[in-house]
Parts: sequence; structure tokens; C-alpha cells
Amino acid sequence: MEFPDYFADAESSYAIASYIIFGIPYEHSSSFRHGADKAPQMIREASWNYETYDLITGFDLSEISFHDYGDLPVQKLQPAVMYHQVTTFIKKIISDNKFPLAIGGDHSITPGIIHALPNDCMVVVLDAHLDYRQEYNNDPFNHACVIRRIADFLPPSHIHVIGVRSAEKQEYLDAQKDGIHIISNHDIRIQGLQSIIASITKQCAGYPLYLSLDIDVIDPAYAPATSTPEPFGLAPLEVLTILEHLPSPLIGYDTVEVCPSYDHGQTALLAAKLLRYIIQFHSRKPKP
Repeated sequence: MEFPDYFADAESSYAIASYIIFGIPYEHSSSFRHGADKAPQMIREASWNYETYDLITGFDLSEISFHDYGDLPVQKLQPAVMYHQVTTFIKKIISDNKFPLAIGGDHSITPGIIHALPNDCMVVVLDAHLDYRQEYNNDPFNHACVIRRIADFLPPSHIHVIGVRSAEKQEYLDAQKDGIHIISNHDIRIQGLQSIIASITKQCAGYPLYLSLDIDVIDPAYAPATSTPEPFGLAPLEVLTILEHLPSPLIGYDTVEVCPSYDHGQTALLAAKLLRYIIQFHSRKPKP
């Protein structure tokens, strides 16, 4: 069956839409599996599986104006050029008073997005990996360096990485020393998810907040099609709880590292559903 080439229910024009979905089909540095550049297309296709009405919340997504801009033409660009083009595009969305929702691509897309945001914003990254290396394979733009690149222009104390269960020893020590907030899966199990959410809410209060979701934060039993799967991850409902209770004002979102060819579509289905929930949760919160 052929589906439209845009995200389901994104029927509004750019001019009137409050939310702008766009793809960044870029894979520069995947170190284990490949195919993240195919994710925007497959996540869009998966989105057509869902009803607009949510039985649990009573919310109907058809009441929200959102637009699918399509993909940024970045596939063949060098990382620094891609980074600049993404930053420029995000600045346009923000200047037009719209909410950006990016579909990657590998995680190297995220620093270019955040560079366009206020330099006092808070960033929450849901990720199995710490990604704080200065470079990996002689490449500072590798997806293993994402948090380090974000810390090039945001205070490390404004960066929270949740769900971590993998890191090289020195990068872990460096991140601790620099003040990155590292919340491991072990911390979540011991302290409880609600306690973690309360702590993040307190630390982020009063700041604009950006959220980046690396799909590998979710256990590969639920999301097997990802670049670097790591066992003992979060369950989808735990991620949903985090998304619902993050402090406002949320100012943007990306989902990255889906590699569609490594399952039968379940990871793309999950990524599409979580993106729909982000729109729902954000639209329901009072604006600052």
C-alpha cells in the first residue's frame, strides 16, 4: 500500500502551523549499524497507522495545526556544512514562532539544532550512551561526540543525559568533572522514575528546555532497529512518562538513530507514536 510522503495528519500549511516536522536524513558517523538516513521516510510511513484520538487522554490531534516541511537536502554534505544548514533552518522556525520537531538521521544532527537555541537553555538527552568524547575515529562530529559538541556552546551544567548505560571510562570521568548531569538506568532503578523527574524539573525550572531522544535509550527488546543497541534499557512507557512530565517550556524535539532495516517496523512505529505524543503533551501545557 502506498502512503502519502508526509507525516500523518500534518495537514496544515507552514504559515498557520504551530508545529513543524522536518526530516534530516543524514548519516555521517554510525559506528555499528547503518541506515539512520532512511528513518525519516519510514517514520512518516509508520505514522499513518495511528488514530488522531487518544483513548487515555481524550486528546484529538486533529485539533492541532502542524506541518511536515519535508527533508532538508543534507545527505551529501560534509558534517560542518550540514551543521550550519540545520542551525540556519532552526533559526528560521524559531523566528517564525513555531516549534521544531526533527526526525533524524544519526545523532550528529542534534548539535546544529541546539546551536540555534538560546544559549541559556537546558537540554535533556535520552540516550543509552554518554557521547562525550572529544573525537571518535579522528572525527569531532561523530555521533559519539554529540554531548561534547553541545557543551562547546552550552554550560555543561545545563545538559542532562538520562538512561545512560554505556561509556568509555575517560569520557565518563571527563563528563563528571565538567558537570554534565548523568542519570544512568541504575539511578532510575534505585531512585525511581518519579524522583528523577522531580529532580530534573527542579534543576530546569525557569529555563527553556530542548529534548533529544536517541531511540537506543529504549531497550532493544522494544526498539531493536537502532544504530548501537544497548541491552537493559528503558521501557516505552517509562519514556512516555518522562515526555509527559518534563518541565515546560519545551522549545524543540528530535528523535534520532532509528535504522529501519533491522526490524519489521516496530522501532519506526514507536518513534512516530512518541513524536505524536510530544505534540499532544506540549500543546496541553500552559504557555509561559
